[in-house]
Amino acid sequence: MRGQDSFRRLRRPEWKAVAAGLLVFVATASLAQMAQQTVPQLEGPTPSMKTGAAMPLPKWIVDDKRKMRAYPDQPPIIPHSIEGYELSVNANRCLSCHKREFTQDSGAPMISVTHYMTRDGQMIADVSPRRYFCTACHVPQADTPPLVPSEFKDMSELGFKPAGSE
Repeated sequence: MRGQDSFRRLRRPEWKAVAAGLLVFVATASLAQMAQQTVPQLEGPTPSMKTGAAMPLPKWIVDDKRKMRAYPDQPPIIPHSIEGYELSVNANRCLSCHKREFTQDSGAPMISVTHYMTRDGQMIADVSPRRYFCTACHVPQADTPPLVPSEFKDMSELGFKPAGSE
């Protein structure tokens, strides 16, 4: 009976605190349910399960002309087809032409010296493992319209001249 006595011993201020706590809990729960119903979906309507025709694959530009970059520090695009190139942990066909020691014979541009650096800026003798998978940054150019219009202008278009040209 002691448990019942302690329950009966709650004073009026304590009952008020318990009742206020329950009221806050119930009010918060009901507001949360109302907010869920009034907040619009951010990703739009739920897509139907229908399947439609696939868009045709884009035609790759394979003219071997180097393209202008669309923004500063953009990795250069690949101006030739890479279909059938092996790019795995065991082999990287890109390096057979673009690695430092093969560029003179192949005529391909050498990969940047930054590809021979560790994360800490230390120069190493071979391509850094974090730069080994070329297509993580470099992509072939497709003949497609841009998704977003670009107003990027190169420094030379803005009137700036290279250092030492004056």
